[in-house]
Amino acid sequence: MLRLGYPVIGVTDVPRAVAFWTAALDLVPSEELKSERWRTLEYADGSGRALAVMHSTSPVEPYPRIHVDLFTDTAQEQRAEVRRLIGLGAQAVDWDRYPPGSDFVVLADPDGNRFCVVDLGGAQNGGEQPET
Repeated sequence: MLRLGYPVIGVTDVPRAVAFWTAALDLVPSEELKSERWRTLEYADGSGRALAVMHSTSPVEPYPRIHVDLFTDTAQEQRAEVRRLIGLGAQAVDWDRYPPGSDFVVLADPDGNRFCVVDLGGAQNGGEQPET
């Protein structure tokens, strides 16, 4: 039976990516499927795999078709998380494709991979352009 696994993010520096994503999402590195070119990250509570990082030499896509969304419940929480993630090494992205009433903020991890921080409260209420 086919099952959905977990997102895999291509990076140039696996240890740096492990440090960022474990701190960002309260994950822990797994000893399973571990190599210099691959690291699986698990939920800290032991409930299973969450994300993997894989060494890649391909360039970062400025407008990736597939990306990771991180959820918050309020605009205030979203702002706080955006600040925290930038403090961990994420970068603010000058995103030119925000639609009217956006409920998300686009950031990039230390490797430049784009991801979104989404205010679910804003998504449910029509949202408004969040401030970074």
